[in-house]
Amino acid sequence: MIFTNDKAIYIQMADRLCDEILADKYKDDDRIPSVREYAVLLEVNANTVVKAYDELSRANIIYNKRGLGYFVTPGAKKQIMKERKQEFMKERLPELFRQMQLLDITLEDVKSAYAATFGNETTSNE
Repeated sequence: MIFTNDKAIYIQMADRLCDEILADKYKDDDRIPSVREYAVLLEVNANTVVKAYDELSRANIIYNKRGLGYFVTPGAKKQIMKERKQEFMKERLPELFRQMQLLDITLEDVKSAYAATFGNETTSNE
């Protein structure tokens, strides 16, 4: 994993694990890699993984079974999706709209680009 300078590494690791839950790599009650396994996989200090896992535990995304490791909390995917949608709508979308206005990009332009990217897939609003 390549880390950026815009967020603490443990936050980026927590985000990655959330991405993996969203992608169904880990489902409800699935065991996730141990602290040591994840540290080796991402080539980071185990203490950094502990911080990431503590963050996810506090957010109720994962839970610890003593002696067995960490597992995905039932409903975590739905929770992550809800939080990320809210963040997107509140923080990213206004900037996107501002850029669209500055560049004179219409919703039709966006729909065409979406169709070109995703083919004939339809959205739930159509």
